[in-house]
Parts: sequence; structure tokens; C-alpha cells
Amino acid sequence: MIAIRLCVTGIDLEIPNKGSNLLIFEFFAQLFPGGVLLLSGLIQTPPPEKQALVMPQVSPASLPSSLSFWASALVVLPVFLQAPWVRFHPFSSCLFTAVLVTAGIVAVQLGNTSWKQNGALLVGFSGSWLAGTLFWGWLRMHPVLHLPVESIALPLAIGGLNSRWRLGCSFYLASLLGTAITDVTMALTGVMSFWPTVVQAASSEAPRLLHEAAQAVLQPASVVILLSAAGLILLLVKQFRKYSIRTVRHREALSVAASVLSTTLLIDALFLVLSLSVPSLSGLI
Repeated sequence: MIAIRLCVTGIDLEIPNKGSNLLIFEFFAQLFPGGVLLLSGLIQTPPPEKQALVMPQVSPASLPSSLSFWASALVVLPVFLQAPWVRFHPFSSCLFTAVLVTAGIVAVQLGNTSWKQNGALLVGFSGSWLAGTLFWGWLRMHPVLHLPVESIALPLAIGGLNSRWRLGCSFYLASLLGTAITDVTMALTGVMSFWPTVVQAASSEAPRLLHEAAQAVLQPASVVILLSAAGLILLLVKQFRKYSIRTVRHREALSVAASVLSTTLLIDALFLVLSLSVPSLSGLI
């Protein structure tokens, strides 16, 4: 009698009936495909297990420094481009809003993560651009209308804070908040009363009038108001940056808002310095 010993998953079996050896071998081979089979001294090892191909995952892009840079750049852009443009041809500046919106939508739809972020910023910037064109092109002699006109896209911006356009909405709302603080500060310091006179004055008289308006800010009471407004903006910037670290969903939006407000403060400070030193370079006249 020939005995065949099967070691299947650690179990020893001795089978005396050689006529059924082959059938039993096949049976256990199918029943325990992962076992090690020893047959008459021959070792059969199972085929190597297939390993799943693990593709490296690309982590979502964190807020790049370029996003804050572009948010700040879009705050500065109207000072150097829009201000002179609307004085000569406000209608074409108004039409340029469509170009900004189209470019932003295309970037969001077709671009990578960075392009999507910048495209959303561009859409938000288009709201500020349109409002600025409408006011400085046709209504600049009525400073009381400045803030209402700048708020033209406010409902859309609030409604889009939880959408994929939240970066643009955050940009627009932060710009509007900076404008509101600036306008209130101008009203409290008495500078607002100089506004219609300065924008309607002849090019030879406007620098002198603007310089006189800037000197009114140097009065003690006005300085206190000015420093309080600057402190409020700095406090908001600090809070936005603080909460941007704690949240994930709105981290980028809060960082954009902080960049916009801090840049607004710098632009206002630069405007005051130029109005006191070189009024013709202030961008208002």
C-alpha cells in the first residue's frame, strides 16, 4: 500500500487508498487554494498573490502665496488702471466687466486648482470693477451714492459664500467692507465735504484743493478717528487670519478677505501721503 501524505493548511492526512488519491488531491487543492500541498515529495506553492496597484494621491492644493498676491493685486489695479480709464471712456470700462466675468468663468470651468481659485477671484473682482465704473464714470460728484453703488452685487455675494464662488464673494465683500470703513472715516473727519469740489475743479486747482482736504485729516480729532479706523481694519485682518487656521472649508476665503483688507489699508495710507505731498499722483484727480 502506498500512502500519500497531504499537508493542507497545517492538517496531516494519511490516505491508504491509492485509487482515490488523485481525486482527493484535486478536492483539497480546490477547497484550500491558499494551502501548501506536498505530493510524493514534490512541493507545489500557490501562485503569488496579486497586489493592488496603489496610485499616489495628490493632496489638495493648500492656499498658495500667489492667491493672496493676486487678491492684493486686484485691490491695487483699479487705482492705476480703472481710475484714468473711467475719466476718458467710462462706457468701455463698463463693458470690460463682461470680459472679466467671462475670463473668470472659463478659468473655473477648465483650469486646474490654481486657475479655479484665480478665476473665482476674477468674478468677484468684476463686481467691484462694475460698481467702481458706474460711480466714478457718472456719479462721482455725489459721494453719498458711493457706498450704495459699490453694494450693487451684495445680494449675489452673500448668497454665494457657500458655493464654489466663495473666493470671489469673499473678495467682493471684503472690498466693500474696506470701502465702507473708508467712507465712514472720511465723513467723520469732514473730508467728505471736499469731495464734490475736488472732482469738479479744474486740473490746475484740483491738486491744491486735495492738499487742503488732506490737511484737515491732520487735526487731533481727525487723527484719533483715522487711527481708530486703521485699528479696526487691523483687528479684522487678525481675526480673519486667526479663523482661517481653525476652519478648512472657508480657510482660503478668509485668507483672501484678510489680504484684501490689509491692502486696502495700505492703499488708503498711500493716498493720504500722496495727497499731502504730491496730490496730482493720488489718482483722484
